[in-house]
Amino acid sequence: MRLGPGARSYGSYIGGRSVPGDDWVYVVDAAALLDDAFSNLTLKRRLERGQAPDGELPPSIVGRVAKAGPDEVRLALEAASRAAVEWAAVPLEVRLDRVCTLLHRRITERAEEIEEILVQEGHPRVLARWQVSGMLECWGPESVGFYHSQLHQEFRHGVREISVRRRPDGVVCLNPPQNAPMSSALLGVHAIFAGNALVVRAPRSGPLGVMYALQELVAPVLDEVGAPPGTLGVVCGDPAPLLNAWLDSPLVDDIMYFGSSEAGIRFQDRCVTAGKKPILELAGNDVVTVWKDADVELAAEALTEGFFGSGQLCMIPNQVVVHPDVAERLLAELVRQARLVKPGRAGDEDVLLTPVLRNEKFFDCLDDALLQGAELVCGGHAMLVDGTRDPAGIFLEPTVVLVRGLTDARRMTAVSQETFFPLLPVIVAEPDDDERLLEKFIDFVNSTGYGLRNSLWAADREVVDRFVDRVTEGGLLKVNDSHIGFLPYLPSHGGTGLTGGVFGEANYPALRTTHVQGVSVSPGGIRPRDAVFGTGDRPAA
Repeated sequence: MRLGPGARSYGSYIGGRSVPGDDWVYVVDAAALLDDAFSNLTLKRRLERGQAPDGELPPSIVGRVAKAGPDEVRLALEAASRAAVEWAAVPLEVRLDRVCTLLHRRITERAEEIEEILVQEGHPRVLARWQVSGMLECWGPESVGFYHSQLHQEFRHGVREISVRRRPDGVVCLNPPQNAPMSSALLGVHAIFAGNALVVRAPRSGPLGVMYALQELVAPVLDEVGAPPGTLGVVCGDPAPLLNAWLDSPLVDDIMYFGSSEAGIRFQDRCVTAGKKPILELAGNDVVTVWKDADVELAAEALTEGFFGSGQLCMIPNQVVVHPDVAERLLAELVRQARLVKPGRAGDEDVLLTPVLRNEKFFDCLDDALLQGAELVCGGHAMLVDGTRDPAGIFLEPTVVLVRGLTDARRMTAVSQETFFPLLPVIVAEPDDDERLLEKFIDFVNSTGYGLRNSLWAADREVVDRFVDRVTEGGLLKVNDSHIGFLPYLPSHGGTGLTGGVFGEANYPALRTTHVQGVSVSPGGIRPRDAVFGTGDRPAA
């Protein structure tokens, strides 16, 4: 048995080299799963059981990744521990400025290749390009300058040199999510330029993009700047054994965990008990507020982002709160634009919906909303890849439900919880004086249990300023803009409450995997007692 032309093969990445394994995880092209899921998944299972057919594998098998055992997991941590001390001593100009410049260049040069791998994993092409654009913003010069300013600041106080700097925690482990493993793994690489060593788990459900990004984009850059072997490690395996190994290991300092809020909060407690810093990226339930003077067409365009990837992205709009004066116009425009969001093959240019393999929860959530008084505005059906309605379809129509009134809206699951479906509740507030209505909107946004990101559409600058000043929940707040679009300086992830746990905040991994240290350097000759009792810089006699 041999892989076909163009198929990729990756071992575990440990101590600066690729380590082949005895067991392999095989990756099936997402397009082939739409053509014949049964045959291709059967072939995948046979290959992973060691029952390889003779000859060359079909093009539907686009790659394989070595599955790491306990020894590989341990060796990756040991290599990271050895590298961490040496790498932390490398000047910031090298591990931040130079690494980011080289990585940005490499991503730019390989943008189309990255896009194709994401498409093979099932990301619609438009969303694959969106992910690449986010990578470039995160590694762009404006963002790098900001990171540098946060990691190291210098001051003069008399003859003293004062600095406030962030020091690396040591060994950081990262468990990316199944829905966006490549981009999440690259987010974790920010911990490296902060001076940490990083070990990443490539998820079995989508290991190819993680291995490609880290072994072909990041590892060559680290080699070029002379990073010690072990600064980066990548192993593929099931989450439970790897997370347990990381929790049990005295070599691990921080663990970045992506997952559901329920599981993440439990994992946070385990981290604290084990003496690890938990860095959580959990569920989102973002609120978009539409004021009476909003640009309705543009607001509706931003709201359709809630259907991208069939709603299986953590940072999309999850619910809308709208001023009653503009509700009817907004709903009409939203329905018009929602009907333009189509299913199809990931590689097609106009596709934004992805398969939803277990859609019974969608219908349970929709039924719950309708039973509690919500009104179905559009959608509500399963469909085939060509858009034909069919109860057996693995795609879901973009669905909008109208909820009348803020008061009882959170009784509905579709409003109170992250649904991870293309289901968008539009909550029309009860008529009231604008002053009181704005207060109600702000209170509603701040009372969410989640806090990933929120956004506002309004023209009145006083309304905008009050909203920005008063909304405290969330790692990101955007006004009159794409809800999911990337911008320099701003975080792409992170939040409060059920999104980030007890220690939740905007997630700049370079900051969250480091700790603050203040430093004062004197040229000498200053009496310690003078410094203590306030005579400051007077030299000793």
